[in-house]
Amino acid sequence: MRIARIPASGSAVVALTFLICAMGGTAAAQWLSIPLPGTPRTPDGKPNLNAAAPRTADGKPDLSGIWSADSMRWNENLAPDGTDAPMLPAAAELYKHRVETLGWNRPELYCMPHGVPDAMTVAGLPFKILQMPGVTVLLFEEFHLYRQIHTDGRKLPANPDPAWYGYSIGRWEGDTFVVETAGFREGSWLDNNGHPHSDALRTTERFRRVNFGHLEVDVRIDDPKTYSRPWTSDKIRFTLQPDTELLEHLCENNRDLPVLERYWRGQEQDWSSKGGKK
Repeated sequence: MRIARIPASGSAVVALTFLICAMGGTAAAQWLSIPLPGTPRTPDGKPNLNAAAPRTADGKPDLSGIWSADSMRWNENLAPDGTDAPMLPAAAELYKHRVETLGWNRPELYCMPHGVPDAMTVAGLPFKILQMPGVTVLLFEEFHLYRQIHTDGRKLPANPDPAWYGYSIGRWEGDTFVVETAGFREGSWLDNNGHPHSDALRTTERFRRVNFGHLEVDVRIDDPKTYSRPWTSDKIRFTLQPDTELLEHLCENNRDLPVLERYWRGQEQDWSSKGGKK
């Protein structure tokens, strides 16, 4: 699991990068390399990422492929640069605490999954889209998890059992794949900084395949228990990972958890004694 740089509250950005290696991680040198059929290529045989986006038999863009976020920026903070999410007071206080404690107790530390859209934005840990009639599936390399987006015309469930990834339905608006998700369980974070959400969260994601090698997604956050109004993320950009496959990636963080908890609880107590000031 990757714990990314978190800006410290009330000061200039302070970079802190943790890489917890007590899990079955993946490294760039370990990627499989296999020429995949259907990949457009340049004259020298390399994948042509600027070729036209593929399309399915019904003429819709085919989002299928292995994708990786272009930057950790969106994983760190989903809000657009230079803006603050319109949090209600209780949510703002929780967010402030998470930033000040460097998010030490984030769900992934306990081997819990990322949420939506957080699971897609971990640069270096790709995900695979499988676009099929009736359903589109996202396979996440991290923790070997999956998410289903139903496109068979069903409606969102009225009273679902809460789920980490919620319940998703998708439809096409021109060349844009629009995904609505609700039924989230509380506990996941919207990003690594710790933007919170409640069980009332509803997200609307808009996927657009620009060309063969590039994908763009923006996310609308609507959670009246946490935010004073709906807000929209920065445009999140992804690059296709051609001629490769996902690898197994499992979580074993819990064996390091007692050490991390002792350290960060000490930090919390120290900051609390100083009135939240470092």
